[in-house]
Amino acid sequence: MKMYEIPQSIDKYLDIELECSCGRTHYVPIKSVLVEAGAINKLPFYVEKYGYKHPYIICDEITYKIAAKKCEELLEENKINFKTVVLKHLGFDEATLGEIVINMPIETDLMIAVGTGSITDMIRYTSYKLRLPCFTVATGAPMDGFAASIGIVNVNNLKATMQAHNSELIIGDTDILKTAPYRMTVAGFGDLIGKLTCINDWELARIINNEHYCGSIVKLVKNFVESVLNDSGRIKDREPSVLGDVMRGLVLSGAAISLYGDSRPASGAEHHMSHYWETVMEQRGEVHAMHGEQVAVGTVLVLMLAELLAKTKPDFEKARNFVRSFDKDRWCEEIKRCYGSAAGEVFSIEEKAGKNNVASCLARIDSMEANWDKIALQLATLPSSAFLKSVLDDIGCPSTPAQIGIDADTLKDTFLYCKEVRPRYTIFQTVYDLGLMDEFSDIIINKLY
Repeated sequence: MKMYEIPQSIDKYLDIELECSCGRTHYVPIKSVLVEAGAINKLPFYVEKYGYKHPYIICDEITYKIAAKKCEELLEENKINFKTVVLKHLGFDEATLGEIVINMPIETDLMIAVGTGSITDMIRYTSYKLRLPCFTVATGAPMDGFAASIGIVNVNNLKATMQAHNSELIIGDTDILKTAPYRMTVAGFGDLIGKLTCINDWELARIINNEHYCGSIVKLVKNFVESVLNDSGRIKDREPSVLGDVMRGLVLSGAAISLYGDSRPASGAEHHMSHYWETVMEQRGEVHAMHGEQVAVGTVLVLMLAELLAKTKPDFEKARNFVRSFDKDRWCEEIKRCYGSAAGEVFSIEEKAGKNNVASCLARIDSMEANWDKIALQLATLPSSAFLKSVLDDIGCPSTPAQIGIDADTLKDTFLYCKEVRPRYTIFQTVYDLGLMDEFSDIIINKLY
């Protein structure tokens, strides 16, 4: 079947191969998505429909009370054998993985994640490694990982994107979602609006690096972001229909990752900032904001950066001299200072990606010079940072770094070095290659602080 030219509802993308004009075959191996009132009551039906006999429920103390206990009751009523583990290791790292595996019955044929981002990421990753299927029962909608084929796991003290697989079934019971803390809902909205800047990064990568690009997936992402953005004012009322729309938007965002085969359609510079903040704040022993809150703040900051870039006529020869002056020894010392115990992982990423390789930087500058008119046109499509900030302020979502505990010094390091947390090309690399990051970051920090 051909990939849709016009964006469709989530069910149109599930468990069907879609031949796309981008040259790829897109496929989302999710069988069902239920976002409706009372959806959790259908859990036993789907366990039996797909032929499973021994489900293994994974939750934490909070999500047990919210939904896992109900899952147990439903499975008991239907005489389905199950085991539940209430996680104590909540670092979502190697220790969490060990607790999950140690407590898993040998006869387990299905894993059921009950929770939000970290638990569902961990179970999609663990079940992938164990070659077991998994279901997801959402207790809130703070991020877009429910339908993704990747998971964020803490490995060697660094937030790492790991290959995972999709949940076969995703349950978003709006009766449960509406009881989630309001903060979770606005965090989910924050994760969704981050697609504004991540799609811009993909466009820049297409123009500058000739990176593979799928216009159909871009249309899909833009469509659900626009829809949720238009309804943002109703989020404050906690209407189940709007909460359902946010959940469906988050599922579609995750589905876009699965359709493309990696997180390019859903994660860009704004996510790099979030991953960096989580890494450094955890090492400091500080509690970081929710992922979606960080992405929301990061999106505003990236838009501010894009606005400065759009007003600039780059000096390309000066940029070439800048990248030729790259001091690897100094860079290594700065990475050790900023990333601490996670520095080794960053060095491994750079060794494979070569983002700071002088020849690669010079090639990108040549491409920017040849295509600057196209780049300027792309930057002009973005909404203003002031507009987005006003939307976030209106619904009570953080919109400035200070609101999520990021001081000026940490923000400066973020601008300079968060691009190293992933090999992906973003606007941070564009600004860095042009030798403008130090100047632009100072302008933004002075405005904010």
